Amino acid sequence: MHTSRLLISLAALLALAGCAGQRNGEPAPRAPAEVKAQIVRLMPAKAADRQGWATDIYAAFAAQNISPTTQNLCSVLAVAEQESTFQADPTVPGLGKIARDEIDRRAAKVHIPSLLVSGALQVRSSNGKTYSERLSAARSEKELSAIFDDFIGMVPMGRTLFGGFNPVHTGGPMQVSIEFAEQHAKDYPYPVDGTIRREVFSRRGGLYFGIAHLLGYPVSYREPLYRFADFNAGWYASRNAAFQNAVSRASGIPLALDGDLIRYDSIMPGSTELAVRTLGKSLGMRNPTIRDQLEKGKTLAFEDTRLYKRVFELAEQAEGKSLPRAVLPGIVLQSPKITRKLTTAWFAKRVDERYRRCMAKD
Repeated sequence: MHTSRLLISLAALLALAGCAGQRNGEPAPRAPAEVKAQIVRLMPAKAADRQGWATDIYAAFAAQNISPTTQNLCSVLAVAEQESTFQADPTVPGLGKIARDEIDRRAAKVHIPSLLVSGALQVRSSNGKTYSERLSAARSEKELSAIFDDFIGMVPMGRTLFGGFNPVHTGGPMQVSIEFAEQHAKDYPYPVDGTIRREVFSRRGGLYFGIAHLLGYPVSYREPLYRFADFNAGWYASRNAAFQNAVSRASGIPLALDGDLIRYDSIMPGSTELAVRTLGKSLGMRNPTIRDQLEKGKTLAFEDTRLYKRVFELAEQAEGKSLPRAVLPGIVLQSPKITRKLTTAWFAKRVDERYRRCMAKD
């Protein structure tokens, strides 16, 4: 009898230990059909082909080993709804004129005569229409990008004269950066249809790279709002803006809270680095060490540096209170497609509203 009670007690303890492990560790994996059904349920009822969207979203999560929690799913759905209202290749009103104006602006910047640009655009393309005619008729970024790829390859000296003139830098249902996609294409799980640029304009490619940009890096944020800001401004922009705020409080030097800790386009120090240098004596750090640690600003490891910790210590001593570790970057959005004054904070808050509505559904 005593042995029997002992075995029962042991079994109960093992069961409790197992439950505790599941609560404290990763959630048990769910069946693909269950996750896809949840995605369909969370999507707006008016979205077309919700099953297709669910399949591509689930595949992106699985390929990148990202947990399909409700929070993660709603984060992706909120960004996709904000950026494209669930259209794989959304139309842009007046896109042809926007593109032509941008071409002329870039041509003027590098001193290419407008007559040369206009003459090149009058060349007839493979479908019999001139590139100028096709440009004027373009309605989506996918179509516009394809015109430029064709144009650059066909026009004499096209690669030399116009290689960097494709005005389309983001695309697809999450408006992800094409440059980001090209840099993170190593483990892309689908056959590439020509180029990664073209893949971005497909639903599967746009979602894969968009999800990588939104969720494919570790953060210490407590609220997804700051991931949404980073999606717009760059990885760790919200964390870095909070650091800039602390530098400004500690040094008394006003700084733009844009998330850029160093100048990557120059060997000269930027405003944030110069402000940090004024704290060098209090930090017990010399300029080369300051620079080395600021260069970690695009990684989570920056938060473990002596520079990060000491700056916050100095700033909080000066202010007499704790300071936030994440701040919405103060960036005005610049794009030929944007016709009114918008900011990263505006974008993040709009996405956050959609995210909260999505979470309420579940």
